[in-house]
Formats: sequence, C-alpha cells, structure tokens
Amino acid sequence: IANFDLLYSTNLRAPYLLTQSLLPLMCETLGQIVFINSMACIDAEAGVGQYAATKAGLKAVADSLRQEVASEMRVLTVFLGSTATPMQEAIYKMKGKKYRPGRLIQPADAALTVISTLALPRTAELTELVLRPLIDPGAPSIGTDVHGHSHAG
Repeated sequence: IANFDLLYSTNLRAPYLLTQSLLPLMCETLGQIVFINSMACIDAEAGVGQYAATKAGLKAVADSLRQEVASEMRVLTVFLGSTATPMQEAIYKMKGKKYRPGRLIQPADAALTVISTLALPRTAELTELVLRPLIDPGAPSIGTDVHGHSHAG
C-alpha cells in the first residue's frame, strides 16, 4: 500500500494540485500545459499495474482539463516510452536485463520534441504525443542474430 500511495502522490496528486494552483495564471497568459506521462498508461506490462493506474489517472486529468480550458489554452499529454534515465536503469537491473541507454529515448530529444510541439501556431493543437525508442531496447545489437551471435564479415 505504501508504494501505491507514493506513486499516487507523485504521478497524480502532485501534478493535479500544481496545475490547479497555476491554472488561473496559465489561462490569463494563454499558457500551455504539458503532462509527461508514460507508455505504461497505454500498454501496461505485468507487474506495473499500480504505476500504470496512476498514469491512467493523469491522462484522465489532462483530458478533462483540455475540455475545461479549450478556448483559453492548450493541454498536451506526452506518452514517453523507455527513456535513458536512472529509473529505467533501475528497472533493467531489477529485471536482470542489460541496460543499453543508447537504444532508449534520450531526455534531451524528448525535451526538444516537446519544445517543437509548443511552438505550433495557436491555430493548431496537438493533444497527445507518443514517443517510443526507434530501436527495440530488447533487440540484439546490429550485426548479431536473435541469439546474440555475431555475424561480422
């Protein structure tokens, strides 16, 4: 229960309360709100139900808020896939998998993508963005077969 409470407080309650606190100013200045979410909300794996539930709640908050402030501001939800962060490194270690950060989304690339989205003209709104690694992090390295054997020439 303690882990679920921590996930709820971090992933749902904190963003909700922060948004409610800043909303009047954001609407007044025609601001934009970006919720950083997770692919776990869309495609939950075994063992991440608590985490995925809090992220699904965040999606619901964003969807509802988008309707509430539709004429005043834009609300974007970014669903990030595996990103090269200490959290992902810990997950890989816990699963006994080799951590290959070069195969994951780089935080700077995710940030640039969000910044580009925020630069859209005010006549357009991107409501959801799904960002996944180009290469399957679990796939063998280039030059190896599915069993990890090298086939270099």
